[in-house]
Amino acid sequence: MGDAVISVLLADGHDVVRVGVRTVLLPEPDIEVVGEARTAAEARMLIATLRPDVLIMDAHLPDASGVALCREALAMKSDIRCMILANDADDEVMSQAIMAGAAGYVLKQIEATSLVSGVRLVASGHTLFDPEAAAKVVQNVEQRRRMHEVVADLTPQQRRILVLLAEGISNRQIADRLVLAEKTVKNHITGLLAKLGVSHRTQAALMASQLLEEGVVPRPAPPADDVRQAKGPATNGGPMPPHPRGQAPSHTPGRSR
Repeated sequence: MGDAVISVLLADGHDVVRVGVRTVLLPEPDIEVVGEARTAAEARMLIATLRPDVLIMDAHLPDASGVALCREALAMKSDIRCMILANDADDEVMSQAIMAGAAGYVLKQIEATSLVSGVRLVASGHTLFDPEAAAKVVQNVEQRRRMHEVVADLTPQQRRILVLLAEGISNRQIADRLVLAEKTVKNHITGLLAKLGVSHRTQAALMASQLLEEGVVPRPAPPADDVRQAKGPATNGGPMPPHPRGQAPSHTPGRSR
């Protein structure tokens, strides 16, 4: 941003935190705190009117999460730089912050000088995340992206088998469930392991459990044959069940010809 003054908006539900951050930034000639908000709703109004360069916000505001406010702020002003102040290092929240487009995630225990340099850093277009934690988050995001691609490449039968592997049942039990030959199930599992990039069914089972929990793999509908068997023979608009041997079908009496 060159020699321009960096305008900063503070959003935190705790007065003492806002006062503390403002006090740290006040002596800096190139940084100006242009407004303060206690809630996400107040922050949105101030973003619209003040158009700040940097938004420093609590990870958990009274009416919204910092991640949610970050998304909204970027939708309102695409070049705003969002810094989230957190009480502790939460990998999940940091992951969400990165995905939301936050420029920084720092702990409230940060040194005053580090906070000042951090504001300048994010304002100049850089990011401020703990390197090791950020690398772990990026790795997790990449793994999830890859698993989405792998799951999309699975056949419907492989997805059914993957779900059953999560139950820890044998090939024979899977074969019985899906009405397949055990050898066919074994061949499917071999292909499944190759696609998942693992060598043992135990690894696949653990992976399947995680994918089910995260909703990456939906529980598939039962095969069409199972649905037909569950419904029973059709009687309305479909063929009637066969009559017992030796018993003629009854006819509705009508007028004599």
